[in-house]
Amino acid sequence: MTSAAPGGSIWRRRIITVAIGAFGTLVFWLLDLPIPFLLGPLFACLIAAMAGVPVKDTGELGKLMRTILGVAIGASITPDLIARAPQMLASLALVPVYVVTIAAIGVPFFRRVYGFDMVTAWYAAMPGGLQDMVLFGQEAGANGRTLALIHATRIIIIVMLTPFFLVHLFGVDLDNPIGARAVTLPLHELLIMAAAAIIGWKGGERIGLFGAPILGPMILTAILSLSDIVHVRPPAEAILSAQFFIGLGLGAGYVGITLKEIRRDVVAGIFFVVIVASLAAAVTEAIIFFDLAPPVDGFLAFVPAGQAEMAVLAIVVGADLGYVVLHHVTRVFLIIMGAPVAARLFGIGKPKGPDG
Repeated sequence: MTSAAPGGSIWRRRIITVAIGAFGTLVFWLLDLPIPFLLGPLFACLIAAMAGVPVKDTGELGKLMRTILGVAIGASITPDLIARAPQMLASLALVPVYVVTIAAIGVPFFRRVYGFDMVTAWYAAMPGGLQDMVLFGQEAGANGRTLALIHATRIIIIVMLTPFFLVHLFGVDLDNPIGARAVTLPLHELLIMAAAAIIGWKGGERIGLFGAPILGPMILTAILSLSDIVHVRPPAEAILSAQFFIGLGLGAGYVGITLKEIRRDVVAGIFFVVIVASLAAAVTEAIIFFDLAPPVDGFLAFVPAGQAEMAVLAIVVGADLGYVVLHHVTRVFLIIMGAPVAARLFGIGKPKGPDG
């Protein structure tokens, strides 16, 4: 009985979290607010977490939902996209410059303005994935809670503000069709995509692939797409489900937050967003000026949030999903591989690197 109690408590918290997220989605839907299946649960769970409600991410189910985005991205990697790859080299070359510039500004900011120790400042300034930066930072001796709050703040604020900028600066419509209904798609392709999602996810985890729930299915589905086996993206119902669970996870990340953490870590994260957003705006202007990509594609490709969240927004606005995600994957790959190595070279903590 004693061993079952904690698990039961976790599942009760997850059921409560899903109910709160569903309520938030309904409110956004009724008020005709943008992207209700993403922002509705995000806001609702964020408010609940900061009010002390013991919300909880959905664990393996949340990872399963992320595989849907991996499949959607992979299905967008078509022979036509590969043929256009040389045209993307100029904007891809901006990614390492962008990452290094953010780090060069962010590390002194966290050290001098907020007094973080060097290893915490180092990993707080890296615009990578939340889980990856927290993991690497903790292994190197950083404050994991501080890293989690700073990166969660960065991602949440950017996810909440990006739709506003898309509408008011670029004039795009957030009501683009996100996919066909499941009943209109070939059953055999739905089964192939489902298999690619599970095999890619679990296979990626087995070989230690970072971001396995997204990158594993993405790689496998891309192979199937380029082999002329998969010709469609996951159905709209699946994409909406992925949005919902991503929103839940982001909002639930603030559970247990204290006033002291809000004053220090969350506020530091907010100011850091201003820094990275300014740099992203400068890069976007360069892309538009030199005509390296359509404005919306260039903007979404350099928004410093997670690849999952940007994939959702790219789908919602009808952007070139392959182009957008390729830049985010490049950014995350550079940070995952480079941040621990650079930290070791500079004598910052004792990171183990991506292979442990």
